Amino acid sequence: MLRYIDSKKMGKSELGWLDSHFHFSFADYYNPKNMQFGVLRVINDDLISPHTGFDTHPHQNMEIISYVVEGELSHADSMNNKHSLTRGQVQYMSAGTGITHSEHNLGDETLRLLQIWILPDKNGYAPNYGDYRFNITDSENKWLPIVSNFENKASAAPIRIHSDINAYASIISKDNSLDFEVSKDRQAYFVLIEGKAKVNEITLSMRDALEITEENITVCALEDAHILIIEMEKDK
Repeated sequence: MLRYIDSKKMGKSELGWLDSHFHFSFADYYNPKNMQFGVLRVINDDLISPHTGFDTHPHQNMEIISYVVEGELSHADSMNNKHSLTRGQVQYMSAGTGITHSEHNLGDETLRLLQIWILPDKNGYAPNYGDYRFNITDSENKWLPIVSNFENKASAAPIRIHSDINAYASIISKDNSLDFEVSKDRQAYFVLIEGKAKVNEITLSMRDALEITEENITVCALEDAHILIIEMEKDK
């Protein structure tokens, strides 16, 4: 089963320094019918103006992934990590028993990132931080595994979190296609980050999404298409 999600109908916030599209209920956007998808609780598509950002704030008992689309993300946290990441690179935090951090755009260009929150398999983990500096070309015309569960020994993903998910990125060149299998008792959330694509019989534009349940898909790029897929256990 496929469920199309039109980006024009997503929650939105415009704060001057920050423009956000909310895939799920967040901040002032509240929809009791759109709280999460499986263990996926938040995907915020954030545009952060130059020389602004999120000042130090806390998190607890959440697995947090930041996927940089454009610009440069500068991170600092209470574990003394200070790192900057650029296009296609990924930062992750297991907030666990508690962590504080900040995220800023210290550059002169707009920063675009996907902020992703995933529910852990249990509370109380020790906080942890890491990042991985993928080369954006590593995902050209293939599914690049970027994040998986610690228990998934078969995955090649370099980032591991405390939740049963598998995340993949791809940039499919115009007129090329890729297949993706969502097996029995599994589901996936598909985000078209950039470009235009057709998934089975559904046409998507930039920021559109799909909920996929127990169905195999073929993604055909109508333009160069930048994609993120998060695959997980099916809702009970």
